[in-house]
Amino acid sequence: MDPARGGSKNQDPRYINVVSQRALVILIVALALGIPACSPPPPPTGADYLTRIELARRAKDEAWQKTDVPVAANRKGEFLPLVYYPVDPAYDVPAELKPSKDAVTMEMMTSTGEMRQMRRVGQLEFSVVGQPQKLTAFVEATAQDLSRLFVPFKDQTNGVESYDGGRYLDLDRTATGLYALDFNLAYTPNCHFSPTWSCPLPPRENTLPIEIKAGEKVRKKS
Repeated sequence: MDPARGGSKNQDPRYINVVSQRALVILIVALALGIPACSPPPPPTGADYLTRIELARRAKDEAWQKTDVPVAANRKGEFLPLVYYPVDPAYDVPAELKPSKDAVTMEMMTSTGEMRQMRRVGQLEFSVVGQPQKLTAFVEATAQDLSRLFVPFKDQTNGVESYDGGRYLDLDRTATGLYALDFNLAYTPNCHFSPTWSCPLPPRENTLPIEIKAGEKVRKKS
């Protein structure tokens, strides 16, 4: 199972629905239908960069309208359609993963106060808006498949324009250690949309001292 699409506590380093069996059934149905429950769908191929991102955003909205996971039917008007920063290619930057020499399992706090066992894969080094930065990439401690990297991060837009609990990026593992770190694909954890989800909170080491004005925003409360 793709960890970005949900699953059991041992499978998914991002989301756990902590309330009902019914919600789990809904999630399973969503997966069977190919409806993304957590991370956004990958940008479609065959179009220019801007069009691909816009199409992926539209597809996510359409998919979330068809299921109650993670946005309940009675709250769709509150959250959907999702809001975003304008697509900006300047936030699609190359990054190099420096493998971690630390094999020690760490605990990552979640939105429900539980601790999740995670493992550092390495540190991504990159420059964005002309400034060198670093973010740690993680996998769940028990993960056997390292094909997907989890990059939770916070930045100076949190609590102002984006979710105060931070945002996420997912990366497909490469053999070269070189990655395209596209913050236009940064997405909001499910716990923003429903307290029934338990989502890891970005650790202090993944707090950027700059504003990342790319990816998903949150609606301003009226």
